Amino acid sequence: MKKFRKGAASFYMVSFSTLILVIIAASFATIIISEVTRASNDDLSQSAYDAALAGVEDAKIAYANYRRCVESGTTEERAPDGDGVVSCSEILYWMNHPDCDMVTHMIGRLGENESGEVLVSDTVKRDGGSDVTSDLNQAYTCVKIGTVLSDYRANLTSSSNYRLVRVGLDGVNASEVESLKLSWYSVKEGIRFNTTNFSNGKVSFVSVNDALQPPTPPTIELQMIQTANNFKLSELNGATQGGKTDRATLFLVPTNNANLAGEKSDYNYIGVYNNGQNRISTDQVSKTNDQSISNLPFVVYCKDSADFACETMIELPYPIGGDRNDDTFLFLVTLPYGEPDTDFAIQFCTDTNCEVITDSATGKITSSKIAKISGVQVVIDSTGRANDLFRRVETRLESVDVSFPYAYYALQLLGGSNNDAGLEKKLVVTQESNRSY
Repeated sequence: MKKFRKGAASFYMVSFSTLILVIIAASFATIIISEVTRASNDDLSQSAYDAALAGVEDAKIAYANYRRCVESGTTEERAPDGDGVVSCSEILYWMNHPDCDMVTHMIGRLGENESGEVLVSDTVKRDGGSDVTSDLNQAYTCVKIGTVLSDYRANLTSSSNYRLVRVGLDGVNASEVESLKLSWYSVKEGIRFNTTNFSNGKVSFVSVNDALQPPTPPTIELQMIQTANNFKLSELNGATQGGKTDRATLFLVPTNNANLAGEKSDYNYIGVYNNGQNRISTDQVSKTNDQSISNLPFVVYCKDSADFACETMIELPYPIGGDRNDDTFLFLVTLPYGEPDTDFAIQFCTDTNCEVITDSATGKITSSKIAKISGVQVVIDSTGRANDLFRRVETRLESVDVSFPYAYYALQLLGGSNNDAGLEKKLVVTQESNRSY
């Protein structure tokens, strides 16, 4: 019996050892398969993203063709006649009747059935010089171009720290705009903050790249320029007239302290947070252009639970001398301290609250006081795929209007006349976007 017991013990030891080895081997195999699958999915995802970007590039060409047609004076649209030649009238037709195939029609890149996806050729060079086509089967499946938008969106960085917005509206006049909503520092990507850059009358910043502290939303400078149909240049820099002004400069400083943002203080700032909302009145806006009054910064309360950390309603005063002119209604948004980088959005409203009413049953918007903008930006909605994996991207393009350049720097000569030999003349270079009047 002892002999059999020794044999059984050996059998158990071998069985357990084999089982452990099988578990270890299976674990390694599972990890390998998982990593291969993840790498394959990442490759497919990036390839689908690249295909969507290819659709964006074709959309840029299509929009450039549309702009050339508009500038040439083409106004009549005509449905495609199928002759293979894309005319300006047909391009205007597709801009006014957008669908997933509009871009391919506008640049003449049609499939066999004149519709459907557009394959993206992905080739690599062999050592011998011959081309080898990839088997990822990339294509963009739907690309749309839109010129009428509900808001203006852009990014501010240290190397590109201002955006000039010449307001173009769709369906309403500039004189009907009563307020705007300025939002900045998106938190959609999981970036959070728990610091403030305004405390005890001092401004401090924490960059997104600072690993020791959470990032801080930046200070934003917003300048408004508006006029009536008839105006004098002196009115742009002059004092306000009865609460009306042709220019305003607002410095918006974030804080995560609601009490600090809602109180008046001996420090050089004005708190504007009240009843759960940051709001700057028309009187406060107009006084920023009154040179007899110090232009104090406005402190706004920011929180990390919304799409944008910081959001402010700004009520707009009327210009001097009459109703607001559609052609001279501009805004300049600046990152005065150059960091941290931020995105921002502007909505123009025909009331003081940007009210949007939705149907409780369907969730559809039944009434909106948000004015649509047109000719300011272009949005490209592109969907690409690689094999059976799809990616969708949205891109904003600027509709550049060279008739309204902005002098970012200005030269000013200080001193007396040429006869004042004893008075030294100085040449001063001023960064326009950071000036306060």
